[in-house]
Amino acid sequence: MNKKKFYVTTSIPYVNSIPHVGTAMEFVQGDAIARYRRLIGNEVFFQTGTDDHGQKNYTTAIENGEDPQAYVDRHAEAFKKLHAALNISYDRFIRTSDQEVHWPGVEKFWSKLLESGDIYKGEYEGLYCVGCERFLTEAELVDGKCPLHPNREPQILSEETYFFRYSKYVPEVIKLIESGGFQIIPGFRKKEMLEILRSTPGDVSFTRLRDKLPWGIPVPNDKDHVIYVWADALVNYLTGVGFGRDEEEFEKWWPADVHVVGKDITRFHAGLWLAMLLSAKLPLPKAVFVHGFVELDGEKISKSLDNGVDPIELIEKYSADALRYFLLREGSPTSDIDFTTAKFEARYNADLANGLGNLVSRVANLAEKVGLELAEASNPLLDNQYRVAVEDYRFNDALSYVWSKIAATDKLLTENKPWENIESDPEEAKEVIRNAALQVREIGELLLPFLPTTAERVLDIFAGPKIVKAEALFPRLEK
Repeated sequence: MNKKKFYVTTSIPYVNSIPHVGTAMEFVQGDAIARYRRLIGNEVFFQTGTDDHGQKNYTTAIENGEDPQAYVDRHAEAFKKLHAALNISYDRFIRTSDQEVHWPGVEKFWSKLLESGDIYKGEYEGLYCVGCERFLTEAELVDGKCPLHPNREPQILSEETYFFRYSKYVPEVIKLIESGGFQIIPGFRKKEMLEILRSTPGDVSFTRLRDKLPWGIPVPNDKDHVIYVWADALVNYLTGVGFGRDEEEFEKWWPADVHVVGKDITRFHAGLWLAMLLSAKLPLPKAVFVHGFVELDGEKISKSLDNGVDPIELIEKYSADALRYFLLREGSPTSDIDFTTAKFEARYNADLANGLGNLVSRVANLAEKVGLELAEASNPLLDNQYRVAVEDYRFNDALSYVWSKIAATDKLLTENKPWENIESDPEEAKEVIRNAALQVREIGELLLPFLPTTAERVLDIFAGPKIVKAEALFPRLEK
């Protein structure tokens, strides 16, 4: 058992709309990492939260006739509700509008950038994408529009701003990524990021005028400006573990071991964020893990298409663990996966109802029939193939390994048919059933990071000494 610390974060989504099934995937991935690390004995801090500031949230609130704080409070609750429904085991849910936890650290971080001489005032004129909350270059446009938000024309903005000298640190960031001093997982995202950095990105606007965007953290010593998006949002990874308010906590947990983020914000987490930390003279996170998106029947989830699937409805109908399983198993976590009800229900029936659920019921029934008693479980011994898969963030491969053990245990029973010789050779039958029960208990242990509620039920059933018949873990869906 390893008591080293492990700090994992998800990104913090905007709260200008309710969470969809794609949003859920990142939370589940971060939770699987945190639960696995606890399983192997690490001391874990797992952080998630919401990004309350920014133009999108302010504009949407005003359009709805709401106070911005009341608006983001209401939407943040929807994210907390989803976390609870998915059984997300976070240690802190941070919000950028939290003036006690977040704001002091942002102000301190701003002061560090100033001390390094990397903040300067200037005029900015350019194309601004409200969807991305950033300015775009002409080279980034596709048919005159943002490639990530093609249904919305970028705005032309011209205003006074404070810039961050991003360009000053780009060469050093490139060296860090090339050398492996900072890891980008998977490798093909590293190549993409290096191409972006070699295109020599310019300095970045870090503030907006208060009379244009009054919703945000005021710039220290210049109340005409508010700190803008990435200079606020990215700093949550520091403030959540004490930066600016509890230096002992900060020293314990920082740097982060891994940031879990979507592919659309890699450039900020693997480029701008590193430059900001270098300027502030703070240690860098060790890695960023970049996941793909959830598509719906081949289409990108989009507010404009109104094609989101409510994860709460899926959880209420099928269970949280069924949704967690689909999101972690359906495909490579670094590529897009496609969600349809038909695919979801097919995997539910095949893997959860007929596979795991059937095996657990089968073995528990046999164990009760022969009066099997099991010794108390010891600490789990995790096979190296499983450990490597999880630590490489190949959740689908780790689950494939678990399901291979389910298949092997099914085969053990099918080949030995212990139910046929319970009367004629009870000791032999009981030994086969004992081996199957121990395998099921191990399967339960392996599932703890991924299907926590189900895993606990399995471990309760096979905790010993007595084993009794169990209700179906996943009732089969009938057409």
